[in-house]
Amino acid sequence: MLQHVYERVSMAAYLTSTIIATDDERVYEAARSFGARVRMTRADHLSGTDRVAEAASAENAEIVVNIQGDEPPIDPAAIDTAILAVMHEPGVLMGTLKKAIEEPREITDPNVVKVVTDRQGDALYFSRCAIPHKRGEEGRETAPQYFKQRYFKHIGLYVYQREFLLGYPELPVGPLERAEGLEQLRALENGYRIRVVETEYESLSVDTPEDLRKVSQLFAAIQPSTESGVSNG
Repeated sequence: MLQHVYERVSMAAYLTSTIIATDDERVYEAARSFGARVRMTRADHLSGTDRVAEAASAENAEIVVNIQGDEPPIDPAAIDTAILAVMHEPGVLMGTLKKAIEEPREITDPNVVKVVTDRQGDALYFSRCAIPHKRGEEGRETAPQYFKQRYFKHIGLYVYQREFLLGYPELPVGPLERAEGLEQLRALENGYRIRVVETEYESLSVDTPEDLRKVSQLFAAIQPSTESGVSNG
């Protein structure tokens, strides 16, 4: 799985280098086995962003992308979309992605992080709760009339300007980050903007054996077209 993610990420047009950062010797050895660049980090980081900051401190890249290692279907085009949102706007120090929710059950699923943005596309808040909350609709969150409101889920891919990322571990962890368990809230709580770009990419992380089964079925279904695409590219 790790190798597949690495290979998919390496297909992004705007990435010049890909590094696997981990504090696990097993992951380190697995990455070395297929020739990936890999770096061991400390084991006491509070979040993935803190870990990426340590890895990035040894690099000279001006823009750094944080991609989860458990999403085999990661779309290289989605990575490029997030990068461009930060690359062309120096005032935007951090960027990420959102996707319109299509399954009503996801609106109130705490494992699906929701996001709301302002008119410029900057994040107002991220939450495990249904946001925006429709007043007077308590207990009817999955009803068709409730779903007419457009909801967006957060896709956990982050892009940072280098200097902002390197200073991220020093930012105070606030009550919102602690309550929601969402590292991106640290930026908002400390007054920084996060640009959020809409994508059609449907994130699928592998956290359980059932997730692995779904991903395996997905790859089996698209394998013929994938092989054709590679041979033509």
